[in-house]
Amino acid sequence: MKTMLYKLSYVAILFSIVLASCTKNFEEINTDPNANPVALPQQLLPPALVNTLTYNMIRNRNFNNELMQVSVDLGDGEGKVFRYDYRANWADYLYNGLYSELSNFKDVYKIASTDLNRNESYMGISLICQSWIYSILTDTYGDIPYSQSNLARDSSIFEPRFDRQRDIYLDIFQKLEEANMLLSLNRTIIGTSDPVYSGSVSRWRKFGNSLYLRLLLRISGKAEVTSLCAAKIKDILQDRPAEYPVMANNDESAILRWTGAGPYTSPYNNVREQDFRAPGIASFFIDNLVVWNDPRIDISLGTSGINRWRIAPYQGAFSGVPSGYSPGADPIKKSYFYSNTSAVSLQTDPLTGMMMNYAELKFIMAEAAVKGWISSSAETHYNDGVLNSITLWVPGWSVPIATYLAAADIAWDNTGTLNDKMEQIHLQKYYALFLADHQQWFEYRRTGHPVLPVGAGLRNNGIMPARMTYPVYVQSTNPTNYQLAVAAQGPDVISTQVWWQKP
Repeated sequence: MKTMLYKLSYVAILFSIVLASCTKNFEEINTDPNANPVALPQQLLPPALVNTLTYNMIRNRNFNNELMQVSVDLGDGEGKVFRYDYRANWADYLYNGLYSELSNFKDVYKIASTDLNRNESYMGISLICQSWIYSILTDTYGDIPYSQSNLARDSSIFEPRFDRQRDIYLDIFQKLEEANMLLSLNRTIIGTSDPVYSGSVSRWRKFGNSLYLRLLLRISGKAEVTSLCAAKIKDILQDRPAEYPVMANNDESAILRWTGAGPYTSPYNNVREQDFRAPGIASFFIDNLVVWNDPRIDISLGTSGINRWRIAPYQGAFSGVPSGYSPGADPIKKSYFYSNTSAVSLQTDPLTGMMMNYAELKFIMAEAAVKGWISSSAETHYNDGVLNSITLWVPGWSVPIATYLAAADIAWDNTGTLNDKMEQIHLQKYYALFLADHQQWFEYRRTGHPVLPVGAGLRNNGIMPARMTYPVYVQSTNPTNYQLAVAAQGPDVISTQVWWQKP
């Protein structure tokens, strides 16, 4: 018996020694000294940008382009977007995707603001990207979770309230002001962590202020904020340009250029080739380019003899399909976007990662000049916008812009009415916004330009949809705040206008 007790005591003592050995300095012993347990801003930023552009590009292709008569997904079935007919489940993809990436961008800011990892440049870049994403969300859906969004993990807010769009925009402007200040410090960032500007902090600052102008113009039609927006646009472009630098050329455009290396492979490459080339090009999109003899579709330019926008000719010419046609009309598909079965296509083109380009900024300036908010020449801005919209895609193009505009009969007409000038600006801006998420749709809803043909088969009373509906699951997972949002904004249908659209 004694022998057994001695053995048990020995085992107990041995176990206590081993246990003490295992628990003493456990965290130090079991922590890799070469690894950081918290993801760093330079690790979070690249995948967040890639993923955000993936959501934007997919919805640009199959939603924006169908509404805005870039393409036509031919067929007579239900849910054809080109007929202003889309199901409620269309809402989920963009909503879920962009909110998930907001968590990553907010983490970039949070980590970069700590004493250990403080870097004002990453903080500023985060604020710009948050502003960019929130603006797309609110312009797509209207009132959205904003001040309480993405707080489930840190604050246990699982049912965030929906902020009013006016309040969202005013707070976005504060974020962009802060970003401009933070980036003015010009703290160095790691170049490989930045797939947009390769570490150029000054270019991020210019993008932030250019985005600021886009969003000021977006809400400038609301009487309650028109004077505020006009004054700030003048402040940025005319009164204090040194304090608010903006893009100055195509090289400063905000584009994640797909290299095809590692994670920087275009999301279009994941679309089946037969699906990518299935939609026809819409008549509105292609016919203008043909009339203008636009070099972006000139078969003699571009790579390997393929035009720069990778559009297939039909029987030796470029020809499109009328959008919004009635069921049963059964038009013949003609020109379409090449897929990867061709030598080159938009599936692999590096310029499809479009966030905002310099030509868009020039057209913003042209509109501001036409409305008398800045004192520079609307004609000069218009000409520069057309020129840079073309040379972004066709860098070797050398035709004098005045010659091109005159031959195409789209030279600036200073004798026209404000409406005439807006149509001129926005017809060209429409092409500058090609591939830029939902910006064509947003600008059309804001201005009614460019004037689009109205097909006989359109739903929604032939009126361009004003929004996407909220995802259906929101009604059950956040019912109280959903009902409050609907009561404030209007019915959760595609015809309900968002705040900046309403008179």
